[in-house]
Amino acid sequence: MKKEKNKPETEEVKETAAEVTETAEEKLQKALDEKNEQFLRLCAEYDNFRKRSQKEKQDAYSLSQAEIIKELLPVLDNFDRAAENKECSFEDYKKGIDLIFAQLGEVLKKIGVESYGARGDEFDPNIHNAVMTVEDAELGENQIAAVFSKGYKLGDRIIREAVVQVAN
Repeated sequence: MKKEKNKPETEEVKETAAEVTETAEEKLQKALDEKNEQFLRLCAEYDNFRKRSQKEKQDAYSLSQAEIIKELLPVLDNFDRAAENKECSFEDYKKGIDLIFAQLGEVLKKIGVESYGARGDEFDPNIHNAVMTVEDAELGENQIAAVFSKGYKLGDRIIREAVVQVAN
């Protein structure tokens, strides 16, 4: 008789186990769907952040270009005035060109550009481009004897190496 009594209980346990399994599967599927939705939102947020950052970077670049051009335009205006002035003497023309050159130097200094490479400086292959050597009793070894074109740097970044002649 005990065996017959256990039979219905076993079926009830199986049914309860099936219900629990279905409920657990539903809960797992729901949790998976929630995590998938979170993942998709995170991916969309990252994509928006990437696009926004890229646009901000491009805007900053364009703005900096515009600011530099704005600084250079007065120098260009002065060159135009000098070119149009045909009646001045050579000394006045030379004086005007020297003033424009000084103005351009000030603009470069204002935006953080520095020139380097002068006669007597120590030669550094990282920032100088030696195209010639010469024996010079006045200068020590690896000193710059002549500068063919100045070097320019912006902060620590080299914009153009100085082209030089090195002594000894």
